[in-house]
Amino acid sequence: MEDSWKVSEPIAIVRPYGAHRLEAFSPKLNRRIMLYRRQAFDLWIAIESDPKVREFCERPGYILFRGKRSLADFLVSYPDRQELVILADPIVGGDAKPLTNLDAGDRNVRLVQAAELAASRIWVDNWQRMLPCIVATRGLLPASLLQLVEDFVAAPQPLFAIERELSKVDPILVRAAVFKLLHAGRVRAPKLRTDMLSLSTRFAVEAQS
Repeated sequence: MEDSWKVSEPIAIVRPYGAHRLEAFSPKLNRRIMLYRRQAFDLWIAIESDPKVREFCERPGYILFRGKRSLADFLVSYPDRQELVILADPIVGGDAKPLTNLDAGDRNVRLVQAAELAASRIWVDNWQRMLPCIVATRGLLPASLLQLVEDFVAAPQPLFAIERELSKVDPILVRAAVFKLLHAGRVRAPKLRTDMLSLSTRFAVEAQS
């Protein structure tokens, strides 16, 4: 992978004046994360819920962006590339050692506008409901249950039908299994981008490319 950066943990910064501290647990990283802006939190959910993302790091370091030393919000690693992701109103300055020097035109930098986050509002809200279920059932979902769910949704099935089919299993675990498969990219639910999660939401095995 070209232009590969190795960042093991986020840099520590002083919480911006008046900012809230937002904490969450990342199933992809298997650790807690801490963010200081709602937009950064929403961006994390979008990254966390993308099965193409192998790993990421919040606040990986500072870069030169539009002539200013700005904090990159995330370093995201895909199978074939890495990219630095910056919100449209980046945190400027800071005393941490720069990660690297890039200008705004570099192909490794992606600027995320507020409109992009607004457009994914329903998807983000749905994952805010699903991620806690995945986190709460860590270590409790046997591979056999995941396989049963995956087999049943070979043809698209609504959530209520999945829970009914596996009624002998705790419905919380069944639901968590569905969400975990979605998180892993093994099933899909396109309507979650336009409709709120409900018992009628349909899930199906992801088509193999």
